[in-house]
Amino acid sequence: MDPIHRGPDESGHDTAAEDARPAQPAALPERAAATPARARVTRIVSGGLLLTVNPVDGSEIEACPPGEEPPAARRRTPEERAEADRAATVPAPPGPAAPELPLLEREEQRARLTETLTRGRSARLTGPDGSGRTALLDAVADDCATLAPDGVVRLSGHHRTTGELLHELRTAVLHAPRHRPDRDGLRADLAGIGAVVVVDDLEFGGAALDELLAAAPECAFLLAAAPGVPAPSADAPIEEVALPGLGRAASLALLEAAVGRRLTDEEANWAGDLWFESEGLPLRFVQAGALLRQRDRLRVTPAEFDAFGALEEAFGPSGTGPGTGSAAPVADPYEDPDVELHEVPLPSLGEGAAPAALLASRLSRAAQTTLRFAVALGGEVPHHAHLPALVGDTHADAALGELRACGLLTPVGPRHRLAGGVLTQLLAHGYGLDAADRVHTAAQHYAWWAGHPSVGPDRAAAESDALLAALAALVGGVPGGAADGGIAGAAGGDSGEAGADPRATAVALARAAAPAFAAGLHWGAWERALRSGQEAARLAGDVAEEAYFHHELGVLALCAGNLGRARAELEASIGLRGVLADKRGTVAGRRALALVADLGRGQEPPQAPPASRTDSPPRGVPAVRAAAPASPAETGAAPPATPPA
Repeated sequence: MDPIHRGPDESGHDTAAEDARPAQPAALPERAAATPARARVTRIVSGGLLLTVNPVDGSEIEACPPGEEPPAARRRTPEERAEADRAATVPAPPGPAAPELPLLEREEQRARLTETLTRGRSARLTGPDGSGRTALLDAVADDCATLAPDGVVRLSGHHRTTGELLHELRTAVLHAPRHRPDRDGLRADLAGIGAVVVVDDLEFGGAALDELLAAAPECAFLLAAAPGVPAPSADAPIEEVALPGLGRAASLALLEAAVGRRLTDEEANWAGDLWFESEGLPLRFVQAGALLRQRDRLRVTPAEFDAFGALEEAFGPSGTGPGTGSAAPVADPYEDPDVELHEVPLPSLGEGAAPAALLASRLSRAAQTTLRFAVALGGEVPHHAHLPALVGDTHADAALGELRACGLLTPVGPRHRLAGGVLTQLLAHGYGLDAADRVHTAAQHYAWWAGHPSVGPDRAAAESDALLAALAALVGGVPGGAADGGIAGAAGGDSGEAGADPRATAVALARAAAPAFAAGLHWGAWERALRSGQEAARLAGDVAEEAYFHHELGVLALCAGNLGRARAELEASIGLRGVLADKRGTVAGRRALALVADLGRGQEPPQAPPASRTDSPPRGVPAVRAAAPASPAETGAAPPATPPA
């Protein structure tokens, strides 16, 4: 589906003028004015339950009937694993290519990590944002490609819990469509998986990390985390490896590779000061290389240098010779006496240490607008396929290549987000002043896109971080503090359309995204979307939608085995739907509530037989009837369960 043109693509027809005109209501008979809601119904087996995801009336859940049990999971073929690996890594964005940079001064850490994984042990790589964790993980993953029978599995720990990572590991190795096992089934499937599991951007430690390692005993984990992430427990079978900054010589070599030419004495002295200030952080020199490339473009008159026919080759983002594809520096054009140079001062040390605003000021308007959307979404960058629609430029997808070539983006799984420190720098230069407008525009676009029938659940789940960021910003992330303050902050601006209510937009986005996340088996995102949608519906006073979100939360809790929470959510939904006289929704809620009661009775221990006369206590001793422990459904307590993912 083309996210720019919201209609079917027709060969030979120019629809640009039609898209530019405001949408007009179709001239249809009155009885056909109400278009039937698009229903993307999906049936999923979760443990012993059959879940029917219905985005119109709400999901239905029942005990899995005979004949509906899914077939046993099979291992993916090498071709399927290669395709899954490609889907888990970020593709090369359109636009200028980023420089091919060498991996410098990482031989010791690379050899140590590879040896640890070869011995079947797990390792945790710790380093600040911008220290090159992802590049080192990629190199070690290539070294261990043939080490385990199930190969290398790449996962992103960004906003992921233990349960979500375990389910994603199972999906990467085993093929079992529309089946999500319960806790016991998941552990049984993971027990037979032997792989090197690479998890970047891990966000938890301690007991949660112990659970991750114990759930897949035949896997060796290679984890990467920032210094602020909780450490593993004292007895965790994992080796810690710290990632230091680069030395001065390696930093200058990285800068020369990023610029694509030799440094002048003035530039080398400036880079030395930058090395001392940044403590050798590689990201700073990638960004400094982009600053020097931009300076080169400003110093050379394009018309004069174009006479040599090498402007793009010499000063392009890659800094490579034409058609070679190598990272070898080209000849320095400044040594040619026929090229006239203009005086452009070097950036100050402060601009080199915090270069995001200066880099952005020299980029295209589409790239600057993309940065404003990323700032509004808390650092999440929309996929390049959405940029033309969001920015309003048919070539805006190339902005992602510009931003990545400048070191302003970092890969996170199959997507991008702002690199470390960039969000703070852009906020300090006013890039967040129109955040409410940008959030509302992104939310409206994603609400239309996620509910479009041509968008599959897997595609919606892959874009979940950006969708949830827009939803969280509408409900409570825009400056203002709590949910009420956030909504008020969004409503105070020109939120997309005149008079548009951000609460209604948040409800529409959650309503469209939640069923897609459920059908795509990304249940962590499903739960977050439901909770944000329920809060937005409560603030908007939309009782019908609030009842829907309560019902879905009850179904999700039921699938996770949390009977106490399921009962509370379903009873809240039934109460709201009773006020609305929604008979169909009330019946669906009562069916789910009856299933909660049945499962609760199934978990009750058998009652002891009544005592016989011979078992009666001696005279004078009061008889005490031992009370049987209440079930989780009766007490409201939740049995231990893996968090829904």
